[in-house]
Amino acid sequence: VMETSPLELPADRVQRTAAELNCHPADEKVALRLDEEDGLRHFREYFYIPKMKDLPPIDLSFVNKDDDAIYFLGHSLGLQPKMVKTYLEEELDKWAKMGAYGHDVGKRPWIVGDESIVGLMKDLVGASEKEIALMNALTVNLHLLLLSFFKPTPKRYKILLEAKAFPSDHYAMESQLQLHGLDVEKSMRMIKPREGEEILRMEDILEVIEKEGDSIAVILFSGLQFYTGQLFNIPAITKAGQAKGCFVGFDLAHAVGNVELHLHDWGVDFACWCSYKYLNSGAGGLGGAFVHEKHAYTVKPAILHVFKLQ
Repeated sequence: VMETSPLELPADRVQRTAAELNCHPADEKVALRLDEEDGLRHFREYFYIPKMKDLPPIDLSFVNKDDDAIYFLGHSLGLQPKMVKTYLEEELDKWAKMGAYGHDVGKRPWIVGDESIVGLMKDLVGASEKEIALMNALTVNLHLLLLSFFKPTPKRYKILLEAKAFPSDHYAMESQLQLHGLDVEKSMRMIKPREGEEILRMEDILEVIEKEGDSIAVILFSGLQFYTGQLFNIPAITKAGQAKGCFVGFDLAHAVGNVELHLHDWGVDFACWCSYKYLNSGAGGLGGAFVHEKHAYTVKPAILHVFKLQ
C-alpha cells in the first residue's frame, strides 16, 4: 500500500517517482523507493514469511535458499500472523484447565466467539454489527443467502453472474436453480468479456442488466474477480440491478481485507466472504455473511434469524 495524495493515483505515483529517479517506471530503484516511503511497511514484521528452503522441491539454483519467498498467494491462503500461536495456546490452556467452562469465561468465551470479533469485521466490509454474521464457510453461507433472496417466479427466474466466477459459486447457483426445478441453461445468465478481451466492460454489464433485468431475480458477482484481478464497480452494479427490481449480492472472498468496502452505504442486498485469504485467518477460518438492515422485515427468514436486524 502506497501513501498517495487523494488526487494522485498509484500509477501516477510510480511515474512521478521514476521521473525523480530519472529511470524507467519498471526499474528496481522505483520499487525500492516506494518501499522506503510505504507507511505500512512495518506490518510485514507481523507475519511469518516462508523461506525458499522450506518450500516443496523447486529449482533453487537461481536464488539463495535462505531468502524469504516472494509470496503472491494471498488470494488462496494468507500469511500466518505471528500472534496466531499465542492466541491458540491461550485457548488450549483454558481448555486444559477448565474444560467446558471455557464456553462461558475468559477473554474469548467460545460460545460467543464470533461476537468477539464482529466489531473488527464491520470496518472491513463497511456495515453495522447487526448486519454481519460470522459463521460456516463461504459456500454454505452463499447457499443460505440464496435460499433467502432467490425466489424465482415465472417471469423473474434468472441468476446473472460473470462467466468465470469462482467454480464453487457456479456449483452453488446450479444447485439452487435445480432446487427450484429450473433449467440451468436458461436460468443461469453468464456474461463474458468481449472477443479478445480478458475483463468485463462496465457498459456491457449495465447493458445486460438494463435489457434483461426484468427476468433476473438475483445478480451475483464477485467483488474482485479471482481469475483476472478485476475490481467490479459494486455500487454501480448494485444501483443498476435494484433499479430493475433485482436483488444484488457479492462474493467478496478476494475483496475483503484487500479493497475498501462500504456494503451498507452502497445498499448491497447481501454478501458473503471467507477469512483465510487476505484476512489471514488460516484454513478453516469462519466465513462471513452480510444482509442489509433494510431487509429485516421484507425477506423471508431462511437466514435472517442469525442476524440481529430486528
